[in-house]
This record gives sequence, C-alpha cells and structure tokens, in this order.
Amino acid sequence: MDLKIDGKIALVTGATAGIGLAIARRLAAEGAALVLPGRAQAKLDAAAHAIAAEPGARAPRTVLADPATAEGAAALVAAVPAVDILINNLGIYEAKAFEAITDSDWHRLFEVNVVSGARLAQAYFPGMLEKKSGRIVFVSSESGLVPPPDMLHYAVSKTAQLTLTRGLAQRTRGTGVTVNAVMPGPTRSEGIVDFLKSVASDPDAPVPELEAEFFRVHRPLSLLARMIEPEEIAGLVAYLASPLAAATNGASLRVEGGIVPTIA
Repeated sequence: MDLKIDGKIALVTGATAGIGLAIARRLAAEGAALVLPGRAQAKLDAAAHAIAAEPGARAPRTVLADPATAEGAAALVAAVPAVDILINNLGIYEAKAFEAITDSDWHRLFEVNVVSGARLAQAYFPGMLEKKSGRIVFVSSESGLVPPPDMLHYAVSKTAQLTLTRGLAQRTRGTGVTVNAVMPGPTRSEGIVDFLKSVASDPDAPVPELEAEFFRVHRPLSLLARMIEPEEIAGLVAYLASPLAAATNGASLRVEGGIVPTIA
C-alpha cells in the first residue's frame, strides 16, 4: 500500500530502539524524509545506518538534542523549524509501589512522557494549522485506560497524553491536520527483560517463563498473551501519519493485544 508520504518530513522521537525505531523504519520505507533526535550520537548513527539500509529508504537526518529538556527541544526546533509528521514516541516506564513514588519520580515521568511531546507539538502545530496539513501522533499506552497498580505514575502520564491528543485535535476543525494517539500494550523492546525481572517472583527464571508469568499475573486480560512486536505497532502509526487516515482525528487507537476489555 502506498501511504502517500514520500518526501514528507517526519520527526520521530525515541527512535534509536524499540517502537520508535520500528516506526522510523516503516516511515522510511514509505519514502519519508526522517529526522531523528537523541542524546547519544553513537545510537543515532546506528539507527540511521539501520534505517538507510531499508529498500528505498532515504538516509535519516540526525540531530543531537534531547527533546525531554527545554534546551534540547529548542535546539531541535532551531535545527528543524517545520515538519509534516510529528511522532511523539519518547517515553520511559518503571514498576514502583505507589507509596514509594517520589516527587522526583513524578516529575521525571511527566517531563519525559508528557512535557516533551507537548513542547514539540507547541512548536510544530501552529505551522501545520497555517498550511492546513500535518499529522501528530502520540504513542501512549493501554495503561492510560487500565492503570497497573504498580505503575500509577506511568499510567497517569499516559492518560495525560490521551487528553492532550483530544484537546489539540479539537483545534484542527476543517484544517486537514489530525492529532491521534496509539495505545500499545506490553511490547518487546529495549529494557523489557530488566522490567520483567523487576516484577517477577523469580528474577533468575528463563525469559520465556518471565514473560509467561507477567501475562498470567500482571496482564491477565491480554488476549494476545505475549509481548507485542514493535513492527505490529509501527504499521498503525504509519497509517495515521498518512493522508489515507484523514478521517481519523482525535482518536485514541488500541494496539494492546486486547487488555482493554471495554469499547473505548
């Protein structure tokens, strides 16, 4: 399928691994002109090399800037003043009992998961409205609807992303711009094994056993009953970034393996 994004400038945050890298690969395969920001040039170079090796892909532009900080976001916007597609994928997570969550934890999760995307949307959204064209996609989580008791600070940050998505979309009426969110479930990505160990009854168990226990104990509502592959999320994000998705706006779309039991 031709998603009709050839030559479109697409900025993807958190694209050096996991979901972000899979999204970047998919957009590059469709001919998008990718921009990858990040904190570590070595990781950016490795991601850019992997993406450029895709058939028909353009070599991405990398920008050494951390959008999770005000200074980094300003540097990124100065280097790339306008984009056609903004994928706010940057995010962090951790398991922690509610009583143990510190003020610093709350601030850190919100700065990375919510404020970083809000900063970039604030920078690029007005230009999209002016030219009556553009796509913004927030990579949220099913935790925004079904909050895990041991990850409440993470869940609240993901709910905030859904609210931000809908609020911005309400400003796009009649412009051709869309703002949507996707809600992945537990995904096989960088750091997932350490996370599984942190919530396991036996952290030294083999990885398949850690994964099976996680879904049995912590995500029993999952119909998929396994980790989602990043590529399974990237396809939906790429579609939302396309003109083909013009009628989808202000939506929070589930790609979480059936964890959310209600129609939402």
